[in-house]
Amino acid sequence: MKYVKSEKYCTPELMAMMMGPNPVKLEEELLRGCMIPAGSRVCDLGSGKGLTSVFLAKEYGYRVYAADLWSEPEEHVPFFERMGLTAEQIDPVKADAACMPFEKEFFDAVVSTDSYHYFGRDPEFLDERLLPYLRSGGYVYVAIPGMKKDCHDNLPEVLLRSWTPEDLETMHDAAWWKALVSRSRGAEVLEVSEMESNDEVWQDWLRQENPYAVGDRKTMNAGGGKYLNFIKIVLRKK
Repeated sequence: MKYVKSEKYCTPELMAMMMGPNPVKLEEELLRGCMIPAGSRVCDLGSGKGLTSVFLAKEYGYRVYAADLWSEPEEHVPFFERMGLTAEQIDPVKADAACMPFEKEFFDAVVSTDSYHYFGRDPEFLDERLLPYLRSGGYVYVAIPGMKKDCHDNLPEVLLRSWTPEDLETMHDAAWWKALVSRSRGAEVLEVSEMESNDEVWQDWLRQENPYAVGDRKTMNAGGGKYLNFIKIVLRKK
């Protein structure tokens, strides 16, 4: 696909803020044809350094809460201001996905890019930890790294050049994720599908000198990408 909205975020400064395969391109594909209207109150769950939160606020007109456990909110404010956003448009929040500091039914939507696979594998997470903060009829949009076909019983050697078996346990195929989210009592499953952007978002990441990107090159430059994909999940709260 063509990443029309993402093109302006491909500057060296912004690309250096990535914490994995290009999250802005992933988010643009994830939200193609999305049903979240402008002005919605949106939680960017696992927002990292805030790049995806800026993208949601500027390109889609959402009121964004940048929720992340591993960064300090005050660190993000200068970046948000440089990007022309006000406190009324974007708000950084230190938050654990398992126990979020928001009122119940606070959000119109939750968007999570390249983070849900860390905490969302718990079968009870969706119903017990996430959906209570979403209003009835609200949406969950998720983009996560996965496998084209689960191979945990016989992991290819090339994947182990960059990751341990424990690392790879966070990655599953679309069928595994569909089976998991279909168990939800409170969410309607609208879509679980393989995304188009795997090769391009990995290329953007591997060009960075981030130590994690350098480590990932061992697998990806040896052809390990043929086993991997990104997966789109779209849910609606009943």
